[in-house]
Amino acid sequence: MTYKEMQELLMKEMRLYHYPVAVKFFYEQDEVDKFKKEADYQVPIKAMTFCQWELAARMKGQIVYSDLKGLGCGNAVYAFAWKELDEKEIKGHSKYVVDFEQAEKFVKSKPRLPEGLIGIAVAPLGSIDGLFEPDTVHFYCDNMQAYHFAVDYMAATDTHPLRPNITMNSSACAGNVYSYVANEFNMVPACSGSYNAGKTERGEINVMIPGKKFKLVIQRLVDRINIASASITKPGDGFPGQDVCKNCPLIIFKKEK
Repeated sequence: MTYKEMQELLMKEMRLYHYPVAVKFFYEQDEVDKFKKEADYQVPIKAMTFCQWELAARMKGQIVYSDLKGLGCGNAVYAFAWKELDEKEIKGHSKYVVDFEQAEKFVKSKPRLPEGLIGIAVAPLGSIDGLFEPDTVHFYCDNMQAYHFAVDYMAATDTHPLRPNITMNSSACAGNVYSYVANEFNMVPACSGSYNAGKTERGEINVMIPGKKFKLVIQRLVDRINIASASITKPGDGFPGQDVCKNCPLIIFKKEK
């Protein structure tokens, strides 16, 4: 199955509102050169946040590439190991915690990429065939869609329970970094940065699946569709199934004779 076919399957069966976002962390210059030669991509005109890069991918279906020059978010710059820890970054977290020392402790405990990152591409999943293999696939989805992804990941990878990595003020950036570095599923709420800039205005939940395990999750979805349907809550119905209380004896429908 191509990534284009995977996207079509996910949009149809999971009733996604946004395109899945394929994230690629480039560490090799020859891979960057190949990407730039073959991809129809956009670049940020002004420095902005990583999650704003993803707006173009998930809402407009565009491919975006940028390096440090296009990133205007200190949280993401730190998460991507494009700067070392500094006092400004610690102070930026002080409003969330009890004192400066706790802010420093919390920032130091955030996941970070290995050093040497050249640039990052974010793209609709369906556009990456022949361009790159995703390091993570990032979904902006609702609660029940997130539950379906989590359940399929657990079944496909024989992992239970899941232990998402929620950090302060870095949901999209550090959330993807954790999934890539740990090679594990991640599911986090919007952080203050990703919410108050109007990027998660529908209350979306972030789900990140590592690229190395993504095809296993897709295969699990396909297997369930072949058995019954995409719905876990009510197999046989289309996702998300009947939105009614479980085992309710009053809400029942049948064909009229």
